[in-house]
Amino acid sequence: MSIAHGLSTEDLPHSPHARQLRAGFPWLIFDGDLETEFRRRNFDEKLLHTRVNLCLAVLIVIAFSAMDAIVLGPELGRIPSRICMLVIIPMLLIGLAVSFSPRRHRIHAPLTIATMTLIGLSLATIQVMATLGGLAMLTPSLTLSIIFIYFMSGLIFYHAVAANVIVMLVYLAAGTALVLPGREFSYSAMAIVAANLFCASVTYVHEKTSRLRFLEACLLGEMVARDGLTGIQNRRMFDQHIARVWQQAVREEERIAVLLADVDCFKDYNDRYGHQAGDECLRAVAVSLSQCARRPLDFVARYGGEEFAIVLYEASREYIAEVLTRIQRSIAELNIPHEASKVASRLTVSIGAAFVLPAANRTLEGLIQLADEALYCAKEEGRNRVIVMEAEYHTMRTGRFEKRRHRA
Repeated sequence: MSIAHGLSTEDLPHSPHARQLRAGFPWLIFDGDLETEFRRRNFDEKLLHTRVNLCLAVLIVIAFSAMDAIVLGPELGRIPSRICMLVIIPMLLIGLAVSFSPRRHRIHAPLTIATMTLIGLSLATIQVMATLGGLAMLTPSLTLSIIFIYFMSGLIFYHAVAANVIVMLVYLAAGTALVLPGREFSYSAMAIVAANLFCASVTYVHEKTSRLRFLEACLLGEMVARDGLTGIQNRRMFDQHIARVWQQAVREEERIAVLLADVDCFKDYNDRYGHQAGDECLRAVAVSLSQCARRPLDFVARYGGEEFAIVLYEASREYIAEVLTRIQRSIAELNIPHEASKVASRLTVSIGAAFVLPAANRTLEGLIQLADEALYCAKEEGRNRVIVMEAEYHTMRTGRFEKRRHRA
């Protein structure tokens, strides 16, 4: 399978989205959390259109209710009119109101399935009553409900099929049990079955295309976010992540730590072993660092050149010490020869760490600057060591560490 000109799925990174794309999804179901992720994004993308469609449906139902009253007459049209006004329209308005609820992602699917099924059954009931009254001309309203459920309700394929199949089976069973007029009922039944088959076929293709685009968009985001050499997050993603967690830390008054790790004497390593060996070295270091910061909110990125950045949210001194110990141990376990090093015969790293409680009158640039100062001190003191700065946060005045105060 190819997702772009000259790009095969074999070239994609190892991720749940890539694995799903390679495996395919003929049954329109993703594995694990991908299905939940797709449904949530699909719902959000269709939300505005779904709201508009629900409003449009209310207007159409009102128009058809008025037309039913004219066509069926006052006696036969009384019950269908009440069904429209007391069942169908309230259900549509409830669905519209729920679309604005903070919990809409949880309750949308079950509520919409129930709503669409009930609306379809209501229209089927009106159809049966009209046929019993000698009028078999309301099939278009039931057909329109089929189209609405498939294409305009915001339901995924299987949910739309389930709602429509229930309505169709109930209508066919009711028509058979009540012995509706043969020719009219047969014609209506054929039209309803054909509409379901046609709409289901189109909806299947549409959702398969939507799922494919979802996977491709996620993969594109992953490829843009990852460093081409090491495969971990790149500098752009680091900048976005640190800005986001800084604001979050200010709001929640949580401590945050930034660790900057620099491969010691890396230029000498490249000169001695060659750039290909240097690339392999950076990949190995990136994998080791990723394995050392393992909490869900921990973040590892290539900061630039031979420097790497690690962000620890809601950090404690104990956890920072634990991560730093893991890093030193994992780099030592790589056991990469570095005979050109001025520090040791094996590859080593210097680490500068900044550990702060963000304040509203400070900037995240100051946090990064503090980590950079700590890394500089680690190099000045002989490399292959760790320097953690914390108290300096309150006294440091260089660069952009403090926001400029506005003049009164």
